[in-house]
Amino acid sequence: MRIGATADLHFFSPRFGVIQEQLAQVRDQADILVVAGDFTNYGKPEEMEQILNSLVRLRLPIVAVLGNHDYESGAQVELMRMMTDAGIKLLDGTAYERDDVGFAGTKGFPGGFGRGALTAFGEPEVKAFVQAAIDEALKLERAMSQLRTHKRVVVLHYAPIGDTIQGEPPEIYPYLGSSRFAEVIDRHGADLVFHGHAHHGSPDGKTIAGIRVHNVALHILQSQKPPAVFRMFEV
Repeated sequence: MRIGATADLHFFSPRFGVIQEQLAQVRDQADILVVAGDFTNYGKPEEMEQILNSLVRLRLPIVAVLGNHDYESGAQVELMRMMTDAGIKLLDGTAYERDDVGFAGTKGFPGGFGRGALTAFGEPEVKAFVQAAIDEALKLERAMSQLRTHKRVVVLHYAPIGDTIQGEPPEIYPYLGSSRFAEVIDRHGADLVFHGHAHHGSPDGKTIAGIRVHNVALHILQSQKPPAVFRMFEV
């Protein structure tokens, strides 16, 4: 299966026409498109409506998760409904199988990596923050346990490893993802992992078990030569 992957489209009218033209090329190269969150800039239904109009014209199966920007206006339930009505396979602790390739995903959450991961100790607010990350990790666990396919692809918005956020200011590393998700991925096994969110991170990394992780944030893709709006993979 040929997979086109992108993230962090952050729809807003002035520049999306150019991105739309370039994105149209994916239908000639890929069997499926993965979008790893942040469809919108401010999480507004009118933003989602316009980007969905473009994506539906691709006439490709699309697998996606929401990103933090898609939650900004508190309209995430409406955005989810719009996406599923448009035929997008939205992963939110759920799985999707196609041609013996399984996709499992969820948005993810911050929390830090390895020994720097925040633990549920102290104030109730800290415990609630950590619990949100644990809940998202459990959603990924549930999604991955549903897969019965030979090949597996994980889709997140937040990073599961530190390698693919390298290039961002070190001060914000804990807010870019959590290694709790890599623990789940390594336990269940996967062929590929996609995420976004870290716009100035690095494109490639691996979990401790050696599973390939790719940051497909649009800003990273656009910094390539030539600039791109999606990246191709094969499983």
